[in-house]
Amino acid sequence: MNKNAKIYTKTGDSGETSLLCGTRTTKNHLRIEAYGTIDELNSYIGLIRSYKIKKHDFDVLLNIQHRLFEAGSLLACEKKTFLNKLTKIKETDILLLEKEMDMINTTLPALHSFILPGGNKIVSHCHIARCICRRAERVICAIPHLNEPDKIILKYLNRLSDYLFVLSRKITNDNNIIEITWKAKK
Repeated sequence: MNKNAKIYTKTGDSGETSLLCGTRTTKNHLRIEAYGTIDELNSYIGLIRSYKIKKHDFDVLLNIQHRLFEAGSLLACEKKTFLNKLTKIKETDILLLEKEMDMINTTLPALHSFILPGGNKIVSHCHIARCICRRAERVICAIPHLNEPDKIILKYLNRLSDYLFVLSRKITNDNNIIEITWKAKK
């Protein structure tokens, strides 16, 4: 970025903005909502990284933030010719999340009930990030005519929300916090 460039452009003052490929649209367009939700998720994951967590978890979350930035770029474009120039989410990115979850799950007690979100601030932030991730999935599903990069983003987000849940359990376990399970009202 040019250090002399102004951050404000004034082009959005009337409720419109541009997609990455140049198309002007309203700020409530589903693609804007989708990449805005991805940005919110990315910011929340940055918040989780700001806490004292294990280096490996920090590094995995940093990797996820880079992938989410790429996902946001892909969602900000609907023109196929422009999409070809952007970095894509890959199956290997999804496999990394699966590998992490499999590794973490070997250290956790078996899950026999739903868990109530909470326990400490980091765990709570993991659950909020998981909820934002699920919202991003819902918004992307509402976009008509999904392209291939959009579809793999959906798959990545589906796995990421699972990872954030498993990470919340790991942090709970790492800090010797008791998980509170949901109990149906009798």
